[in-house]
Amino acid sequence: MTAAHDHAAHDHAAHDRGDGTPPPNGHALAAAAVPADERARLGRRAQLLAATSVAYNGVEAVVALAAGVVAGSAALLGFGLDSLIEVSSGLIILWQFRHRLPQSRERRAAQAIAVSFFLLAGLVTFESAGALLTGDEPDVSQVGIVLAAVSLALMPALSWAQRRTGRQLHSNAVVADGTQTLLCTYMSAVLLGGLLLNALLGWAWADPVAGLVIAAIAAREGRDAWRGEGCCGVGSGHGDLVVPPCCPTD
Repeated sequence: MTAAHDHAAHDHAAHDRGDGTPPPNGHALAAAAVPADERARLGRRAQLLAATSVAYNGVEAVVALAAGVVAGSAALLGFGLDSLIEVSSGLIILWQFRHRLPQSRERRAAQAIAVSFFLLAGLVTFESAGALLTGDEPDVSQVGIVLAAVSLALMPALSWAQRRTGRQLHSNAVVADGTQTLLCTYMSAVLLGGLLLNALLGWAWADPVAGLVIAAIAAREGRDAWRGEGCCGVGSGHGDLVVPPCCPTD
């Protein structure tokens, strides 16, 4: 029997004795498998990446919302609201890793991020459907085009770093935060395409149609985050740890 299984059995026995000790879940066992110094280093990296996301998305939200109001663009307004949700997601990760045992907040952090996914899906659906139904044709926004291009260039690297760190930590919450950044990348591409098609061809409908697809993806990711169906830290429900092949073990 491995040391991890010995520890799990001990914890289960303590719980059975009625001393209030909860049985370990998959996330706790997976996190415990990472050496303490490495876990601390990865935790600091997760906080740095979250803080970077919060700072960038805060600026992005202000610029997008202002440009959206000026141009009358539902797409830019939706993009700005998405940036605000990205800020909340990063703050959730910072809250989680301020705790002495971040894994103890894993489930609540993942569910909070899941709620932000659902909010994102609802907001994008509302904005996209409204743009389709009203047939509004926004003004050309040079600021919006530049903003979308910059985000499209920067967000993939940040998302990759977040998701890689989350897998190494066996943290579904950090992986979900990185996935939300990846959705921001898709949103940037959709926004850029929509603004360019509107500016060059007058296709005002292209952006909201693609936005509805992004909303569906966000809803699915929210469902998975709520259920804890991320890549790493999956438990069998009996204290046994299952580490999928996509999770690094070194």
